[in-house]
Amino acid sequence: MYSQDLYQIIEPVKINTLKRLNKSKKWQYGYNKEHDLVVISKTGEIGDIYEIQNLKIALPKAPKNIHRFKSDKFEVVEQPKALQRIKTIFDWKEYPNDFKNQYIDYIEEEFKRRDEGFWYYNKGTPTYITGTHYMYLQWSKIDVGHPDFREANRLFYMFWEACKADKRCYGMCYLKNRRSGFSFMASGELVNMATLASDSRFGILSKTGPDAKKMFTDKVVPISVNYPFFFKPIQDGMDRPKTELAYRVPASKLTRRNIQASDRPEELQGLDTTIDWKNTGDNSYDGEKLKLLAHDESGKWERPNNILNNWRVTKTTLRLGSRIIGKCMMGSTSNALDKGGDNFKKLYKDSDVTKRNRNGQTSSGLYSLFIPMEWNYEGFIDSYGLPVFDTPETETKGPYGEYIDTGIIEHWQNEVDGLKNDGDALNEFYRQFPRTEEHAFRDETKNSIFNLAKIYEQIDFNEELNNNNEITRGNFQWINGAKDTKVTFYPDARGRFLISWVPNQRQQNNIIFKNGRKHPGNEHMGAFGCDSYDISGTVDGQGSKGSLHGLTKFSMEDCPPSHFFLEYIARPATSEMFFEDVLMALVFYGMPLLAENNKPRLLYYLRRRGYRGYSMNRPDKVWNKLSVAEKEIGGIPNSSEDIKQAHAAAIEMYIQDHVGLKQDGTHGNIYFNNTLGDWAKFDINNRTKFDATISSGLAIMACNKHLYRPNAEKERTKLNISIAKYKQKGMHSKLIN
Repeated sequence: MYSQDLYQIIEPVKINTLKRLNKSKKWQYGYNKEHDLVVISKTGEIGDIYEIQNLKIALPKAPKNIHRFKSDKFEVVEQPKALQRIKTIFDWKEYPNDFKNQYIDYIEEEFKRRDEGFWYYNKGTPTYITGTHYMYLQWSKIDVGHPDFREANRLFYMFWEACKADKRCYGMCYLKNRRSGFSFMASGELVNMATLASDSRFGILSKTGPDAKKMFTDKVVPISVNYPFFFKPIQDGMDRPKTELAYRVPASKLTRRNIQASDRPEELQGLDTTIDWKNTGDNSYDGEKLKLLAHDESGKWERPNNILNNWRVTKTTLRLGSRIIGKCMMGSTSNALDKGGDNFKKLYKDSDVTKRNRNGQTSSGLYSLFIPMEWNYEGFIDSYGLPVFDTPETETKGPYGEYIDTGIIEHWQNEVDGLKNDGDALNEFYRQFPRTEEHAFRDETKNSIFNLAKIYEQIDFNEELNNNNEITRGNFQWINGAKDTKVTFYPDARGRFLISWVPNQRQQNNIIFKNGRKHPGNEHMGAFGCDSYDISGTVDGQGSKGSLHGLTKFSMEDCPPSHFFLEYIARPATSEMFFEDVLMALVFYGMPLLAENNKPRLLYYLRRRGYRGYSMNRPDKVWNKLSVAEKEIGGIPNSSEDIKQAHAAAIEMYIQDHVGLKQDGTHGNIYFNNTLGDWAKFDINNRTKFDATISSGLAIMACNKHLYRPNAEKERTKLNISIAKYKQKGMHSKLIN
């Protein structure tokens, strides 16, 4: 049975507080700092509070009278025929007031639904859709006519409305699956917002200029043309323009108060609102001011274009100083990482609403949203717009009357099983129809030196296992703050360490002394590998991260063999903080460390603190062959080609034996998907940015140091096995030379 985790309905506000503010209608549209939620209600009252991808969204309170269609689902209501004949606001003004009074209630209700949203019954359940979603369903024309209601799109539009309402937000970064309708939804929003705005500019970008033009001519313009007269401004130029859609007179709200208005066409002022598109480039729309930017196929920008560079430019078009004046609706599937996917992945990760700066904004300014493919896959959505996750037990029909006899989860798994022997085809399928974020950013197998099939098998297993239950995030600290005593681990949601196993109480903080020096007492159980850094700050404020991995060996102790139990990938404020983190982990687990000595500050730090015994010497040389520095601090250089090859071979060996589906039918027990993902992308000719791969490979080498031990050359005296010959003549024998 499928259990969805896309959203949940929460209660972060005390019920008495909610009722009190509802009674006085004090809930204001926008971000509510006191309760840390975004209100998308414009009535002053709120009802259910949804949490979608960690963003809390307060919906309007359900009214007493909720609309019910005859079919118990959303229906497009045809415009009265008398109004269909009216093409412009000028035509409307020519009609007598008696005629206008017949339809003013209908028109007012449409404006209200556009502004406040719409409540109706869907399969017997009160359902709210935003005003933008209502305009898309009721008044937008797409390639198949009117779009169908889909629950996935309802959640999408709720999230988008929250992005518009939140003054801290520049818009959304939507990671989608193919055929989800994003291009049409973005086009509909362009027309919806542009027909309400004056003196504003709306823009379109896509993976290429022709794609942006096609979106404009094939989607935006037809939607605009089919708007009813009371929503549609007077348009300048051609009915179906190719480059720019210009609105001269805005659509003003028609009410009984202004029904008597007798403005003549020549008295109305031009208001210069336009929708256009630009060719793809890093500097597209540079220096302009936009009300809305529709950013389509942003995960497919290939070199020389760069979506990260473009967003840095276009972000400035949406603000004046610190005030955000426009929004970006960005959405895409992802290409392979080296074909634009990697940059889009960085932008998506920088849009995590749980990671904000002191101004309350994400790194990108956008809010990320991912809707798994099972919510929006054509052919597995029933007549009510609800996804069919599991194989139905009763008769279920789709929106066009076709029967649905299989659930999408089973169907998707069948597709995956059929592609198991074709790695690139499987990863392309994952990217097009992802069930997880990791699926969406799958890379091509031909780019990796490791067995990607096994790596992805392990990642999939971890996702299904919900590896958050196997991993604890936290930090280490000295007990009572007294350094060089004992270390303890405490869980912390913002901690830098991820661990999946801890030794028992007897094995923790196990230190032994040899010749008066501290040495790890659990060296027989495992070891650490570390990729360090020496400089606290960098010019760009970024730099590579410090990375530490712990791996167990096979032993008779109570610990899982060949198990990566610790992952640390972080860059604290100072390098000394990183060094102390590493030291505390070594002491707590009582295991030695193999680190690169070309960045020696960590190793000198350990030596200065009295922990030289925890720093392993390079395993490929005997003691008398080590350099003076290597004898002093230990470690292994990374400059040697032999070491690089041995390091890569160590990871390859581990993946083959302990990652993914093993020969005994079980899966590996490495639960750190960041490390697995780093292995998948590893480039042996450009190792600098793969911190996790470097440290994890060193941990594997440390646990298998016997494989790298040199064979000592021994001088052997040659034995003389020649047989002496003598000349037997006379009284004495003589040796024959």
